[in-house]
Amino acid sequence: MSGSSAALQPPADAVKPVRHPDAPAPGELLGTHYEQCFGCGDGQPHGLHLEARAGEGVSLTAEFTVQPAHQGAPGLAHGGVLAAALDETLGSLNWLLRTIAVTGRLETDFVRPVPVGTTLHLQAQVTAVAGRKIYSTATGRIGGSEGPVAVRADALFIEVKVDHFIDHGRTEEIRAAMDDPDQVRRARAFEVNP
Repeated sequence: MSGSSAALQPPADAVKPVRHPDAPAPGELLGTHYEQCFGCGDGQPHGLHLEARAGEGVSLTAEFTVQPAHQGAPGLAHGGVLAAALDETLGSLNWLLRTIAVTGRLETDFVRPVPVGTTLHLQAQVTAVAGRKIYSTATGRIGGSEGPVAVRADALFIEVKVDHFIDHGRTEEIRAAMDDPDQVRRARAFEVNP
């Protein structure tokens, strides 16, 4: 993305990201990280229901279809919804690192309108890691994975401990996520967003 702020430029000592050995295999569907997540959760009737698949290295692809509940201007996706889709996609990258991280900064460019009914094809990758900071980038295309760019973003995620969520989340939801017998879903419940 051109024109990114200095906060999104990795420092000179940043390292190339390394995919965790236990990360999902390329092509594998990542699934929801939490049922009530607006971005990927099945329990949100007006959510994005974004589906992400692991890619090669520390990359992934994702898709979501803009519904009438997602519009801002008549017949067009709301910019905040598009930013949420980018944030969800970028946050899902942390699952490939097997790192719990929250969004520290997200800069988005809106290149062209995205009509209701359109499927947004997202591609994202981690570009660098510096200590607890994870730098990543994403693009969203319409008309297919090689179609014209509609949105793009650069992001900085900050690695945190699970206590971040326990200390700040609602007790009922934290308890439900912690008590989930599915180890993968339990781990993924705490992967993104402040």
